[in-house]
Amino acid sequence: MKLKGERVASDLMKELSMILLTEVKDEDLKNVTITYATVTNDLSMAKVYFTTLDDEKRDKVIKDMNNASSYFRTELAKRLDLRVMPEIKFVYDESIEYGKHIEDIIEKINNEDK
Repeated sequence: MKLKGERVASDLMKELSMILLTEVKDEDLKNVTITYATVTNDLSMAKVYFTTLDDEKRDKVIKDMNNASSYFRTELAKRLDLRVMPEIKFVYDESIEYGKHIEDIIEKINNEDK
């Protein structure tokens, strides 16, 4: 059985993805993928991790996502049945980049052995 925080985090991810896909006008934000979310036990704060396809605009996208957090909270409040909507902090998810970096290192080592 999922804990309430896990369920809320899962619902936040799903709904934020839909909002980004269908309602956001900014083309840079349309390339955002929500990868993970955590919510504090008291549901007051949510950290939402994301990646973007355009690495060159990463800093702009991070800033824009956090600047739009009140818009996202308002939209989420309409869609989710929560007494209190958590504050949202958007964090760039570097785990995918890190994984790619490790893959590149392994590939380089394998190529040197040949």
